[in-house]
Amino acid sequence: MLELRPNCENCDCDLPPGSKRALICSFECTFCIECAEGALGGSCPNCGGEMVRRPIRPPAMLARFPASTTRKLRPPGSTRLA
Repeated sequence: MLELRPNCENCDCDLPPGSKRALICSFECTFCIECAEGALGGSCPNCGGEMVRRPIRPPAMLARFPASTTRKLRPPGSTRLA
Protein backbone atom coordinates (compact mmCIF):
# COMPACT_ATOMS: atom_id res chain seq x y z
CA MET A 1 0.00 0.00 0.00
CA LEU A 2 1.32 3.46 -0.88
CA GLU A 3 2.28 5.76 1.98
CA LEU A 4 0.80 8.85 0.30
CA ARG A 5 3.50 11.13 1.69
CA PRO A 6 2.26 14.62 2.64
CA ASN A 7 4.83 16.85 0.94
CA CYS A 8 7.22 17.43 -1.94
CA GLU A 9 10.66 16.16 -0.96
CA ASN A 10 12.25 19.04 -2.88
CA CYS A 11 10.31 22.22 -2.01
CA ASP A 12 8.27 20.92 0.98
CA CYS A 13 4.92 22.13 -0.43
CA ASP A 14 1.87 20.29 0.87
CA LEU A 15 0.57 17.40 -1.24
CA PRO A 16 -2.63 16.16 0.40
CA PRO A 17 -3.83 12.62 -0.43
CA GLY A 18 -6.22 13.87 -3.12
CA SER A 19 -3.68 16.08 -4.88
CA LYS A 20 -3.32 15.66 -8.63
CA ARG A 21 0.00 17.57 -8.39
CA ALA A 22 1.84 14.70 -6.64
CA LEU A 23 4.27 12.52 -8.60
CA ILE A 24 6.07 9.42 -7.29
CA CYS A 25 8.79 7.02 -8.41
CA SER A 26 8.77 3.26 -7.82
CA PHE A 27 10.32 3.84 -4.37
CA GLU A 28 7.53 6.31 -3.49
CA CYS A 29 9.81 9.34 -3.48
CA THR A 30 7.25 12.14 -3.74
CA PHE A 31 7.55 15.44 -5.58
CA CYS A 32 5.18 18.15 -6.76
CA ILE A 33 4.66 18.34 -10.51
CA GLU A 34 6.38 21.75 -10.65
CA CYS A 35 9.63 20.44 -9.14
CA ALA A 36 9.46 17.11 -10.97
CA GLU A 37 9.03 18.62 -14.41
CA GLY A 38 11.13 21.70 -13.73
CA ALA A 39 14.25 21.53 -11.56
CA LEU A 40 14.35 17.71 -11.50
CA GLY A 41 13.99 17.20 -15.25
CA GLY A 42 11.33 14.48 -15.05
CA SER A 43 13.30 11.81 -13.22
CA CYS A 44 13.66 11.01 -9.54
CA PRO A 45 16.77 12.69 -8.10
CA ASN A 46 17.14 9.87 -5.55
CA CYS A 47 17.06 6.80 -7.80
CA GLY A 48 16.94 8.14 -11.36
CA GLY A 49 13.62 6.42 -11.97
CA GLU A 50 10.53 7.54 -13.84
CA MET A 51 8.05 9.70 -11.98
CA VAL A 52 4.33 9.19 -12.52
CA ARG A 53 1.17 10.75 -11.06
CA ARG A 54 0.42 9.36 -7.63
CA PRO A 55 -2.93 7.52 -7.54
CA ILE A 56 -5.72 8.99 -5.44
CA ARG A 57 -7.06 6.68 -2.75
CA PRO A 58 -10.89 6.60 -2.61
CA PRO A 59 -12.30 8.43 0.46
CA ALA A 60 -13.67 5.25 2.08
CA MET A 61 -10.27 3.56 1.80
CA LEU A 62 -8.46 6.72 2.94
CA ALA A 63 -10.53 6.66 6.15
CA ARG A 64 -9.57 3.02 6.70
CA PHE A 65 -5.97 3.33 5.48
CA PRO A 66 -4.88 6.96 6.15
CA ALA A 67 -2.08 8.78 4.39
CA SER A 68 1.30 9.23 6.04
CA THR A 69 1.90 12.34 8.13
CA THR A 70 5.70 11.96 8.10
CA ARG A 71 7.34 14.68 6.02
CA LYS A 72 10.51 13.82 4.08
CA LEU A 73 12.97 16.27 2.54
CA ARG A 74 16.08 15.73 0.45
CA PRO A 75 19.13 17.16 2.21
CA PRO A 76 20.62 20.14 0.36
CA GLY A 77 23.39 18.97 -1.95
CA SER A 78 22.39 15.29 -1.68
CA THR A 79 23.30 12.96 -4.52
CA ARG A 80 21.44 10.19 -6.27
CA LEU A 81 21.22 6.82 -4.49
CA ALA A 82 21.77 4.71 -7.61
